[in-house]
Amino acid sequence: MKIVIASGKGGTGKTTIAVNLAYYLSDCCNKKVRLLDCDVEGPNDNLFVGADFTENFEVTAPRPVWDESSCTGCGKCTEICKYNAIAKVKDKILIFNELCHSCGACSYLCPEKALPSAQVGVGRIQLSPSNKPFYFGHGILNIGESLAPMVVKKLKENCSDDSINIIDASPGTACSVVMAMKDSDIAILVTEPTPFGLNDLELAASLTAQMKIPTGVVINRSYGDDGIIENFCKQMNIPVICKVPFDRKYAEVYSSGGILVREFPDLHKIFSRIYEGILNFNNISPPIVINKTNISSTTAKPPVPRLVTNHHYKELVVISGKGGTGKTTVVGSIAELMDNKILADGDVDAANLHLLLRPVTFEEKDFVGGDIYSIDPSSCNGCGLCEKVCHYGAVKTDKGNSNEISYRIDEMSCEGCGFCSEVCPTNSISGKESISGKWFMANTDYGLMSHAKLGIGAENSGKLVTKVRENASKLAEEYQADYILNDGPPGTGCPVIASITGANMVLIVTEPTVSGVHDMERVLELSRHFGIKTVTVINKADLNADQTQRIKEVAKQYNSKVIGEIPFDKDVYNALIAGKTVLAYSKGAASVAIKKLWTELKREFA
Repeated sequence: MKIVIASGKGGTGKTTIAVNLAYYLSDCCNKKVRLLDCDVEGPNDNLFVGADFTENFEVTAPRPVWDESSCTGCGKCTEICKYNAIAKVKDKILIFNELCHSCGACSYLCPEKALPSAQVGVGRIQLSPSNKPFYFGHGILNIGESLAPMVVKKLKENCSDDSINIIDASPGTACSVVMAMKDSDIAILVTEPTPFGLNDLELAASLTAQMKIPTGVVINRSYGDDGIIENFCKQMNIPVICKVPFDRKYAEVYSSGGILVREFPDLHKIFSRIYEGILNFNNISPPIVINKTNISSTTAKPPVPRLVTNHHYKELVVISGKGGTGKTTVVGSIAELMDNKILADGDVDAANLHLLLRPVTFEEKDFVGGDIYSIDPSSCNGCGLCEKVCHYGAVKTDKGNSNEISYRIDEMSCEGCGFCSEVCPTNSISGKESISGKWFMANTDYGLMSHAKLGIGAENSGKLVTKVRENASKLAEEYQADYILNDGPPGTGCPVIASITGANMVLIVTEPTVSGVHDMERVLELSRHFGIKTVTVINKADLNADQTQRIKEVAKQYNSKVIGEIPFDKDVYNALIAGKTVLAYSKGAASVAIKKLWTELKREFA
């Protein structure tokens, strides 16, 4: 059995459910379990498992290497590459590894064979077969790399037919999540009863609906009144398997890396319900598909631009190593305090800022992320070359009544490289533009806003993030804004790289937990890699004094000043439920701390 634990966003408790379910099934039910952490951008499970890894190996991908002596400068490689990873500058070929998707087309099709491929490390797999009480493994994507699905796929090769395989997926609905979900028997979606939780659950459920995976929901941090989630699940035909109550004592144990089912035996009955729901997966249907494309209200006229050329502005990007640290909450409150700015939401995979700021759109357009390819069976000669060259396993085979093999392309696996089309001897493969999202420019009560929504399971989120930033820059120039305030995506992959490259400063929002410290360190490493000034704010700072001190030590190692500490305050959670910013909802401790943060931020950003 393969069980994938997923969520539309980070911070809902996905890792908590995955790790504690593995312990419950192993310790309390004597089941043979394998836990595989496929959240390769920020794997956190081992912070709680503490495995001693005895098997380590590198995940490599083919990358082109320029052979200057063989190159004639024809430029065909630049024409072939769909990812802008190759450029010709005068007589030189430049290869940008951070953009390369390792499709292999340039190496194969170069007429002079001047781009031989070499295996380059993109991540690593670590396994602990003898870990007690269950087999454990995780994947780690290299900082600055974009090939998360490749690491996920390699890790999943360690699933076993004689075990219950628990797959802890990345948050969101992008390609790495699709890879984690493939071939799963059931998906457990972890959410929380807030507008943020509902918005992101809709995205995750839409993905499992498209993939036809039976799906159940666990409501974490339940106050008891969870109608906002329950009503949606009823609409989508998704059973709510169980609820985990909201309690600070659970958060405190989690912050130190503790296992909840060991510390709180009363939680056994909750995980027993999850297991019962899993055993019942044959009676659970995939969700009903609900397509929600608009994340802004009805259109309006834009304000009149000031049309000043060569206007200078600064861009602040707010990021976090993981979701759920309070990144969007902080951005929403800063939006109230910052004057003369343009707002941007770069978290296109699971956009949430619109839930707080309620934008009214004045421009909306489809986003074309690339091409999608298909095979015309009437002209295909069945040679199979397309299947041979595809590095993504997107070309599938079917057998007809006469056992003849036919070929087709799985759209969810296709990354639009066009390699198959280039080599097809009968020209049976063609590409068409793939609309993989929408972008918006809008009015809010706090300023103009650029934001977007990536399609479910769509590729090229980095390109859409770049489009959001381009639109924000256009607005900043036209309306003479002093700042761009960008709510960036979590993690360390290509969307984050696209968000912070060229920014003036990064603000990292973290929390004093073992996972918060771990993921903050990875994103600090990313910021240092790109040479961007970085400052840090600690959310829920009084939750764990030891971890708060650890954050300060790590930040100091990376020359990132801690400029604010926001206390654990239930008004923050209540504000999210009400769909308001913290400042608009309350004048409590968190609100006071955010105002102090803004004072320090202005000083650092000057």
